[in-house]
Amino acid sequence: MELNKLRCDFDLPEEDQEHLVSRGLPWETVVEGQNHWLLIHDFPIPEGYNHRTATAAIQIPANYPTAGLDMVYFHPSLSRVDGTPIGATDYTMTIDHRAFQRWSRHRTGVNPWRPGVDHVATHLGLVEEWLLREFRKP
Repeated sequence: MELNKLRCDFDLPEEDQEHLVSRGLPWETVVEGQNHWLLIHDFPIPEGYNHRTATAAIQIPANYPTAGLDMVYFHPSLSRVDGTPIGATDYTMTIDHRAFQRWSRHRTGVNPWRPGVDHVATHLGLVEEWLLREFRKP
């Protein structure tokens, strides 16, 4: 099952590992100071952006999976090829010695984190939706 895993500074729950392996993308877990990160390399980016793939970084809280996942960070930074600005992406975070663009997107009261139901797979579904939603805005 660990075919696509690179570094392993900490373990994810088995369900998350199985999902990541099923995607066929290289991934790793990295600890930097107090922060735990899941890095998913070659993450597919939809048409309309300046890159077709990127590394997606998700911060894993200490009490995950009870605590929810939030936001996503991309390296290299994403922009729309049509020049339309992407809101709430103006912050850069250094992760694993590289600059990652923060996408400040969050769950809402209508779509809260559900411990025991939500996990990496459901969060990645949201990330994919956030990428597509940029092109559905009026």
